[in-house]
Amino acid sequence: MTYHEEIIELTDGRTLELATAGSPSGATIFFHHGTPGTTRTMKSIEGLLDFGDFYLITTSRPGYGQSSRRADRSIASVIDDVSSVLAHVGRDEYVALGWSGGGPHALASAALDEHCRAAVTLASVAPADVDFDWTEGMGPENVQEFTMATEGGPAYEEYMAATGEILGAATTDNIIELIGGLLSQPDRDALADDHARELFVEATRYAFVNGWRGYFDDNVAMMSPWGFDVGDIAIPVHLFYGDEDLMVPPPHGKWLSTHVPGATPCHLPEEGHISIFTNHLDDVAAALQAS
Repeated sequence: MTYHEEIIELTDGRTLELATAGSPSGATIFFHHGTPGTTRTMKSIEGLLDFGDFYLITTSRPGYGQSSRRADRSIASVIDDVSSVLAHVGRDEYVALGWSGGGPHALASAALDEHCRAAVTLASVAPADVDFDWTEGMGPENVQEFTMATEGGPAYEEYMAATGEILGAATTDNIIELIGGLLSQPDRDALADDHARELFVEATRYAFVNGWRGYFDDNVAMMSPWGFDVGDIAIPVHLFYGDEDLMVPPPHGKWLSTHVPGATPCHLPEEGHISIFTNHLDDVAAALQAS
C-alpha cells in the first residue's frame, strides 16, 4: 500500500490532514473513519487493494490527529471537507465508504453530495432520535458514554477528557483490557493478530495527539440532528452489519436498512464491529465495485 499523508490549509483557515493509498488510476473511494479515528485507520483496510483497483482517500476529521478543530460541526458539515480534499487531489466522482461513526458521514455524502455516486457503510450508527432504544445491546463503556452525552455538561466533558487521555496512551498490550466490554468474541479474534492490533492502536493513539475534542465533537454531532434525512438518499447504498457487535448493535443496521430507500442490507450474523471489516474485505470490495 502506497500510503501518503499530508496537511492542507482550507479557505476558512483550518488545517486538514488527509491520506491517500492505492492506484491513482483506480476508482475513487472516500473513506470516513470511525469514532475515534484518524487517517491512519485506513491502514487497517489496506487489504481492500488486494480485491480491486481503488484509490483510497481519507481525512482525520476536525479535532483528530493534525486536523484543526471545527467546533459545533454537524454530520452534514463533512461535505465541505470532502469537497476541499477532492479538489486538492484532483478527483471528482467517488464512492463513500464509512465504518462505525464514519457511517453517518458516508450517508451524508450519499444524501448531499452530487459527486457521490454510491455509499457503503459497515456497522453504521442510526440517528439518535430513532424509535428504538439507541444504546440497547451496547457494551457498558458505550452505554455510559452515550448516557452522559445525552445529559451533556461539565461532567461529560471531564469524562471525555479522561477517556481521551487513557486511549491516547493505549498500547498493544492493554488495548483489549481498556475496551474489553465493547469486544465480542469475533472482535477479540480479529485483534488477536499482532499486526491488526498494532494498526488499531496506532490509529487510536494518534486520534488524541492534540487532545480529545475531536472525539467529543464526533459524539455531539452523532447525537444531534445530522443535517439531512436518510430517507432523501437517492443513490445505491450497501449496509453491512453484524449481530455480534457490542459497539453498534444490529438494531441500528436493521433500522437503516428499512429507512434508506433502496438500500442493500448485508446482514452478517456472526460478525462484530471490527471483524465485519477484517473478515469481509472481499465482500466490501465487491460492493464498492458494484456501486
